[in-house]
Amino acid sequence: MIHVFIVDDHKMVIDGMQLLLKDEQDIVVVGTALNGEDGIKQIPETKADVILLDINMPGINGIETCKELLKINPDLKVIAISMHKESSLIKLMLSNGAKGYVLKNAGQDEVIDAIKTVYEGKMYLDDTVNEIVLNSVANNGSEKSVNPFPKLSRREKDVLNLILEEYTTQEIADKLFISFGTVETHRRNMLIKTGARNTAGLVRIALEYELVKS
Repeated sequence: MIHVFIVDDHKMVIDGMQLLLKDEQDIVVVGTALNGEDGIKQIPETKADVILLDINMPGINGIETCKELLKINPDLKVIAISMHKESSLIKLMLSNGAKGYVLKNAGQDEVIDAIKTVYEGKMYLDDTVNEIVLNSVANNGSEKSVNPFPKLSRREKDVLNLILEEYTTQEIADKLFISFGTVETHRRNMLIKTGARNTAGLVRIALEYELVKS
């Protein structure tokens, strides 16, 4: 029996994953958590073998959660479940210990196949993710990468520029005519993309890799 634990900040995603797996005789969901912190607390107390882990979560993101879980139990098999398709983010998750990467629009068969594959000690990338990684590897020889991170959106760059100018979240919201929560979402997405633990880390990376140019 494969024991699975699901960590995602959207209850609907958790419910959907549980529904996908409920009829599998050799897979059982032993627990769920809505954020990385709770996952880190709960998982060691379960008999979890495989972790389905969202990347974009408030608080501790999926990359940091993966690293912390593997420090506690190196035998855990982590599968990233995400909508992000950037090759650099996929590689970042894999380099931090994930054994699989599956997009959230994957079908039931893919999810089940991923769980069984990583449980057996093998790596699993769904077809779309595998193609992205292979194309990235093929282009490395002919294209110079400006930085190792996924490209920031124009709005993320706007927010980042203002963070670098030491504006507060509310001041950024007022200046860009967006909500406080939207600013926090952009900030969280940039933390995910860069792997930074906090805003100070984001600022350091932004300056080092000139993320706000162009």
